[in-house]
Amino acid sequence: MTPSVQDTEVLRAVAALGDAHPSVRLRAALALGTYPDPRSLGTLVERCAVEPDFQVREMLTWALTRQPAEATVPALLDEVRSGGAQARSQALHTLSKVGDRRAWPVITPALLADADDEVARSAWRAAVALVPNGAEPGLAVALAARLGRGGRETRLSLSRALIALGETILPTLRAASADPDPDVREHALATERLFHDPDAGFEFALHEARRVAVLGTRGREE
Repeated sequence: MTPSVQDTEVLRAVAALGDAHPSVRLRAALALGTYPDPRSLGTLVERCAVEPDFQVREMLTWALTRQPAEATVPALLDEVRSGGAQARSQALHTLSKVGDRRAWPVITPALLADADDEVARSAWRAAVALVPNGAEPGLAVALAARLGRGGRETRLSLSRALIALGETILPTLRAASADPDPDVREHALATERLFHDPDAGFEFALHEARRVAVLGTRGREE
């Protein structure tokens, strides 16, 4: 039996995902998303774990979202539970794009506190995308426990995740703004400022948070 044009395209694209040139891999991922085929699912997931190019990874994610969620979600959950850092991070990123809330149970407190910043950041974004209705306050508390962690990009990522939960985060942020840890206080204040004024920018919010923290410290000393 002669293979169809689509079959030929899929087989070529699967092989091309291992090409040395990013542009070739990008076109291959595009083809696999254009012609979603269950035979390419395993290769797409495996490639996400090792692909060094950001644009190619994004195209791989898009290609995976074109597959049936019934097949994609279990494969991605396996990666989150047992893969390396990039595999887990990319699988979480893809789960956030798929948006299937059956994946919610994989978002554990341990995952939200993962030692790898990229994994943790992906987990925060996925948590916000997958959280069931009514579970937002609990997630806000779990995310707020990470306030003060890491450098600028990590803190901004956490702030964005918290803000995406809406007003439910405000009581938690106000409690954190009185935390004994100055990094936690500053991050909480900056996040609340950004919540109320999204156009202010994170740097300005941090500057204002530091100013408020200094004034608060002086007031206590007086």
